[in-house]
Amino acid sequence: MELQEQFGPLDIYLFDQLLKGRIRLGMRILDAGCGYGRNLVYLLREGYEVFGADALPDAVEEVRRLAAALSPALPADNFRCETLEDLSFPDGFADVVISSAVLHFARNEAHFAAMLQGCWRVLKPGGLFFCRLASSIGIEEEVRRLGDRRFLLPDGSERFLVDEAMLSRFSMQLGGSMVDPLKTTVVPHQRSMTTWVLEKTLAK
Repeated sequence: MELQEQFGPLDIYLFDQLLKGRIRLGMRILDAGCGYGRNLVYLLREGYEVFGADALPDAVEEVRRLAAALSPALPADNFRCETLEDLSFPDGFADVVISSAVLHFARNEAHFAAMLQGCWRVLKPGGLFFCRLASSIGIEEEVRRLGDRRFLLPDGSERFLVDEAMLSRFSMQLGGSMVDPLKTTVVPHQRSMTTWVLEKTLAK
């Protein structure tokens, strides 16, 4: 089987967590903001207990079709059309919560906090929160502030941007500890993406 077929368009930093043994068979995985399932192909094919949520109905239907093809035993209701701040999954539901390229669509800091808290609520104590999101790290002089922590990026897109201080503050507020240092990929004169990985050390 070709690597692309086996793993799909899996985020390389999420693959890193698999290699480190932090995401294992037997764990319950929730992709919060799953989109069209780019990070779920491998997990579904390998028999992980996978759940997902996204605000776009078309995306959820596509992920249900993907799951039916790759892991037909999974119920369709594992994949739900809902926002991160209003997830219907119970408290402490998942061993791993994935939030990949989602939180930077927050309208403002209050919305960001609500989305983040929604993800954190459904994570078990001791669980892993994997987040990739746009940041200003490394491109501070190239972004233009629009208000409410939204910025115009050099590539022309508008995003809610975090920085190191903000992520450290939220880590403490949530009761999480970083299991990896922050890792940031800078595409010069375009954008910056930061990987933020926390263990839920306190039940908040």
